[in-house]
Formats: sequence, C-alpha cells, structure tokens
Amino acid sequence: MSILPDYEIVCLAKRGLVHPFDPELVNPASLDVRLGENLMIEDKATPELQPFSIAGCTKEEPFMLQPHEFVLAETLERFNVSNIVAGQLALKSSRAREGIEHLMAGYVDPGYSGRLTLELQNARCLHPVPLWPGMRIGQIVFHKMSLLPNKDYSVTGRYQGDLKVQTSKG
Repeated sequence: MSILPDYEIVCLAKRGLVHPFDPELVNPASLDVRLGENLMIEDKATPELQPFSIAGCTKEEPFMLQPHEFVLAETLERFNVSNIVAGQLALKSSRAREGIEHLMAGYVDPGYSGRLTLELQNARCLHPVPLWPGMRIGQIVFHKMSLLPNKDYSVTGRYQGDLKVQTSKG
C-alpha cells in the first residue's frame, strides 16, 4: 500500500469520499477531520454511555472534558470510502499537546460508509480540555490498496452506515 498525496485525496473527495468536503482540510498526505455535535458520556446512574449534544458549544464557550474523563465523539464529516483505499485516523498533534488522547481505534476499512466514532480521553490530571463542534480533532492518512478485498466493509462491517456516534456493538 502507498500513502495518497494531497492531489489524490482532493480527487477522491470530489468524487464523494467525504461530505462536506473542505479543501482547506487537505494536508500534504492526510485529510483533517472535525468534531461533530454529538458525544456519548458517562453518567453515575448507569454504566451505559449516554447521548449528549454539544451543538451549542463554541470555541469561546466549549464543552470542558474533565481530567481523565472519557467520551465517544463523532466526526462532522461523513465518509464513503471506495474499496480501492483504506484510512488510518490519528489525533491532530495540536490536540495531543493540549492533553487529549485518542484510543487508537481509528482504522477506516475499504467500503466503509458513515461518520467515524472517536474514543477521546483527557490525559491531563489537573485541568479540563475544551471540545467544540467543528474543531480539527484528527487527520486521516489514506492508503491505496494493492489489490481489492474479497469482501469490503459494506459486507463485513458492524458499524456500516452509522451517522451518529456509536457505542460498541460487541
């Protein structure tokens, strides 16, 4: 597999890889993704993560992720990945330097369609970190497949078509 450069990412994006597509999010070898409006957060009353909207939050008035707090989040972008590419999500280094961790479950299989769910945690011990819809949270490096898979994610995937943040389906 080879890593796709900026111009190939733009070409695929214009053919429906990502919606909405903003050319300002293209890097030399990756595409930035932004935080969506929906989280799933812990609640003392139940072990199940609960839906929580941050739609009204802004950079000036963000949701504050408390020290060691864990949330599931979604990308603003929806993806329609062809079976000729795969992607690997990484946290933006700026977010990591602020104390946010992504729990490394960010593989995007060929054939995936939907929004990505992110597993975020505040690694800081003493101070909260801000989250708001639209913030650049991660970036995806796309790889060209050397051969097409026998069965792509549209056939094998449990999270295929998810349009909101999703808890584990086991």
